[in-house]
Amino acid sequence: MKATENRADHAEALFAEGLNCAQAVLMTFAAEQGLDPAMAARLASGFGGGMGRMAHTCGAVTGAFLVLGLQHGAASGDDKEAKENTYRLVREFSARFEARHGSIACRDLLGCDISTAAGLDVAKQKGLFGTVCPKMVREAVAILEELA
Repeated sequence: MKATENRADHAEALFAEGLNCAQAVLMTFAAEQGLDPAMAARLASGFGGGMGRMAHTCGAVTGAFLVLGLQHGAASGDDKEAKENTYRLVREFSARFEARHGSIACRDLLGCDISTAAGLDVAKQKGLFGTVCPKMVREAVAILEELA
């Protein structure tokens, strides 16, 4: 990340370079948490498009969940406090995101179901990956910063 670039700008730039929404969010926070950016990209690679383009939970949201786990998650099975804190933060993130956008589901945010060929065509024709998705990436980063 460039010194003059904020996290939201960085995440949006990663998305514009072709990374999926989950990758862009996780990679924005990875290095400062000690996670190699290439490893972060691989970890989040299946979460784009609402998890494998199934149009379920938005990739920017699942990317944020990964960040919360990286920042606060339990590293062992007996760390119940970290586990509960992470779950609380995931719920809080979800509530804030949903309050701002009406849903955390990719199909709702895009207004079409990209898990189908017809829905994917609609999203491409309307340019939704270039208009809606960058906003969701930026919003996920903003909420993560609020929760910090």
